[in-house]
Amino acid sequence: MSNQPLERVHAGRGRSLRRGLAPLATAALCTALTACGIHWPWRHRAPPPPQPVQELSIEGATGIQQFWDRNTLQIDLTAMRDEGMAVLRAAHGWPVRLEFKVQPGSFAQLEVDGLQRALFAVPAEGNATLLKLGPGSYAPDTPQITIRWRAAAGSEH
Repeated sequence: MSNQPLERVHAGRGRSLRRGLAPLATAALCTALTACGIHWPWRHRAPPPPQPVQELSIEGATGIQQFWDRNTLQIDLTAMRDEGMAVLRAAHGWPVRLEFKVQPGSFAQLEVDGLQRALFAVPAEGNATLLKLGPGSYAPDTPQITIRWRAAAGSEH
């Protein structure tokens, strides 16, 4: 029999067992991570582009689209250039909030005339900008909202 104490013999067997299981455990971990790599839980896909809606009737201009941005109706004026005018009417009531998406440099000023008149300066350059219509600019019984865009701040339509 060996001169080594019994504890040392068992400790040696445990180390050799751990050495044998370490590559197996590493391989299992790598396989699991590879399988999970296909479906990373934190990988987010881009949301789909918003779909156009027809909430308001728009008269006087073509190319104006409407989109819902949560509870705000977004009127997209990015296709509009220089000068023009459109009349918005709500057949089923006005949305709680209205905002206008404009492309900087396409025109200089946006006028919104409902219950009150709001005048927005459009930036000369940059990315598309949202101009939010403040509360009190229109009421539930407002018959129409007229929007005018102008090339220069002093020009008349």
